[in-house]
Amino acid sequence: MTDAPTLHTNRLILRPHGIADYAACRALWADAKVVRHVGGVPLDAQAVWFRLLRYAGMWSLLGYGMWAIEDRTTGAFLGEGGLLSAARGLPELEGVPEAGWVLGPQAWGRGVASEAMDAVVRWADAHLDTPSLRCIIAPDHGASIRVAEKLGFVALADRMLGDTPTRVFDRPRQSHSA
Repeated sequence: MTDAPTLHTNRLILRPHGIADYAACRALWADAKVVRHVGGVPLDAQAVWFRLLRYAGMWSLLGYGMWAIEDRTTGAFLGEGGLLSAARGLPELEGVPEAGWVLGPQAWGRGVASEAMDAVVRWADAHLDTPSLRCIIAPDHGASIRVAEKLGFVALADRMLGDTPTRVFDRPRQSHSA
């Protein structure tokens, strides 16, 4: 069994989710602007509850998972980011951790996603034995594509995920000097 480590950046704390995050996660996933590029449909209370439980399960079973992202100064919940295994049925994602991030509007345009996910991919490079990370992004979601490219992800394939056009990105494992 593995617990999520806590990661620190200049402005952020990435920490394991807890039951106390339920209300903030409900607000995040109920916001139509937030989910527009992530499934497109706001989640109900039960779906968010099951999401929280899955986060703990991924860490326990896989040794990686999602983090809650909070503002280091105020403690405000800004969103979520990390690594997952979602069994989406896309061959490009099989056996490879998938990076993902979802932030609330209060974090948009501030570089929060890039800062948080830089900490995540650096952690993955240091702790996971995988040749690469992958992520999927809606082809029209320019902001997330820019984040992925800053992190070293490059477009790998365009696929359909159900009825939704989806672009798969790949980021080879990197070594970081101390």
